[in-house]
Amino acid sequence: MMSILYGQKVEDTKHKVFISYHHLNDQEYKEKLLKINDIHKIFLDVSVDTHEIDDSLPDERIREIIRDEYLKNSTVIILLVGLETKKRKHVDWELYSSMFDGKQNKKSGVFVINLPCTNCSHCNVSHEGEKAKVHPDITNWVTVTERSEYERRYPYMPARIIDNLLAKDAKISVVDWDKIAEEPSKLTFLIETVHSDREGNTYDLSRPMKRANS
Repeated sequence: MMSILYGQKVEDTKHKVFISYHHLNDQEYKEKLLKINDIHKIFLDVSVDTHEIDDSLPDERIREIIRDEYLKNSTVIILLVGLETKKRKHVDWELYSSMFDGKQNKKSGVFVINLPCTNCSHCNVSHEGEKAKVHPDITNWVTVTERSEYERRYPYMPARIIDNLLAKDAKISVVDWDKIAEEPSKLTFLIETVHSDREGNTYDLSRPMKRANS
């Protein structure tokens, strides 16, 4: 029997999430993330494969296809970062299309999960209450303002994410896998806050879309 909350299906109250990742290398972690979601009922997964798009099309047409056909109705994009994620053109297309505020489908909120293979212990907080909720163990916070320092901390991070970590009015959080795997309530918090704050983001989209894998 379907549960009803104030006349609305419970499933309808969950946020629609698109998961972006390197399919060949990191499929295991997408499946683990979905397993966590199966158990805790946190979000609606609307991820689909965008690899069939003709990469000879103009940037704007690729963006329209991805946002209006593949990412349709999603309001949050989770990026799983592994060792080769930043090299993948489809990941860049998905990020760009999610950040673009289109006429039909509006911009999404974005947050990043660093996978264990990156051996990254750094994080980035952007939302109210995030330090206390997600990182209560950290007491010494450092403000980063230089691209070189972000690149040192996150050597596997896609350039478009670093562009927006530097952007004044773009809120992008970065968390390591163990934080959300060990305490799924932190995943719930991030999805809720990223969704709530998405409309206030002014993303830096000045970087051209990636045209080939590197």
